[in-house]
Amino acid sequence: MNAASHRGLYADSLSLLTDLYQLTMAYGYWKSGMAERQAVFCHSFRTQPFDGGYSVACGLGTIAEYLDRYSFETSDLDYLAELAGNDGKRLFEHEFLEFLGRSQLQCRVDAVAEGSVIFPHEPILRVQGPIWQAQVLETPILNIVNFQTLVATKAARICDASNGEPVLEFGLRRAPSVDGALAASRAAYVGGVAGTSNVLAGKLFNIPVRGTHAHSWVMSFASEQEAFETYADALPNNCVFLVDTYNTLNGVMNAIAVGRKLRERGFPLVGIRLDSGDLAYLSIEARKLLDEHGFSDAVIFASNDLDEEIIESLKKQGAMIAAWGVGTKLVTGHPDASLGGVYKITALEDSGGWKYRIKLSEQAVKISTPGLLQIRRFRDNDRLVADCVYDILNVPTDGYTIVDPIDHTRRRKIPDKLEFEDLLHPLFDENGCRSGITDLEAARARVNRDLSSLHPTIKRLTYPHEYPVGLERGLHNIKTELILQMRGDAPM
Repeated sequence: MNAASHRGLYADSLSLLTDLYQLTMAYGYWKSGMAERQAVFCHSFRTQPFDGGYSVACGLGTIAEYLDRYSFETSDLDYLAELAGNDGKRLFEHEFLEFLGRSQLQCRVDAVAEGSVIFPHEPILRVQGPIWQAQVLETPILNIVNFQTLVATKAARICDASNGEPVLEFGLRRAPSVDGALAASRAAYVGGVAGTSNVLAGKLFNIPVRGTHAHSWVMSFASEQEAFETYADALPNNCVFLVDTYNTLNGVMNAIAVGRKLRERGFPLVGIRLDSGDLAYLSIEARKLLDEHGFSDAVIFASNDLDEEIIESLKKQGAMIAAWGVGTKLVTGHPDASLGGVYKITALEDSGGWKYRIKLSEQAVKISTPGLLQIRRFRDNDRLVADCVYDILNVPTDGYTIVDPIDHTRRRKIPDKLEFEDLLHPLFDENGCRSGITDLEAARARVNRDLSSLHPTIKRLTYPHEYPVGLERGLHNIKTELILQMRGDAPM
């Protein structure tokens, strides 16, 4: 079963998953005769989340599925027909709604492969098609890709901090509602977690599910040992006992007592879970008790509001924890509220060909990059060297020099004869969703491959080294000329 099964959660149509102003602009394009003009929009982000050195692209498979079933159904059009303007009259003409109803998605969407490591100022996704369609896709693309990329990046950081020890996603009860929980479980799995407590996510996305019992189970019995024994009788092949309901180290001894009985029946004591207190001290003492009583194979799991920084700290303190359950801070992308991705028009076609478009700002970081953009990633053997954002209409022929998008004095010449690959590939076109796009196992493998190719300094949690990303020199010159042209004689 794959992510396509996710469709059963929703009504047949999600075309109204957009902001009203997208539809009013689409109406304006239609009314003015511009609706079918070809346009290019690009999705990118400006700063790394978590003050980190990289991000993990996620949500592209979900986008492909969304596009594959995109249409305006009768109920959608009936709803839009009821909307009124400030004068109380209909917002949209009947003829426009008929236009929406008979339209089929004609956009081509190219994107980085899900699970790719990505960086600020480079396009994650490029949409080309009729301007009204490319416009209304802005909101769902940002909604889906921004959140899943945030969570996948958080998961990758946590898994890196665990140094190969399994991380389990336990965030369902703290996630932003049903949709957010499922998207978070999916993204966390792409980012590297070994499993989830979310059973529905397990069914929809084929993610391994994990879990045993809560404190309420222990509190439902006269004693902790009775609670453990009853659970072991019911599920002898799934025994990880939560030992901190009353006294943690006493709980470990009770788990050991029940573990002996399990062993006599031919079942292992899989492990214990710590969910409160000084996790470093308690895990060390618990490990001693387990080893002394012949349970050296029993795993110590830990939960309790963990994230990458706490895990890194616990490991430095010598904690004897071998598996990590991470919930709230993973599925909410703590402490960042959003990736901060943006979606800007970068080119518009007219009778003379493509005309580049640029958004200006008093803040250099918010000035958009024009063109039909592509990313060329350079490698030196297995090491990522640099990313070059270039315009596919002006591919350089005499080598590559990249210019920092924010500080044009920072430039780097890319050595000749390096291996390279272009990162934006077809995600969706007139033939529909490309096969293999929703393969989460391939996405997980891609995360591992890309992260192993980054210099370790880029992956450190605090003050990471900056990976080189720049505009190809010719594209930088085009952008500079457009800025000067658009500013003209504007007052300083």
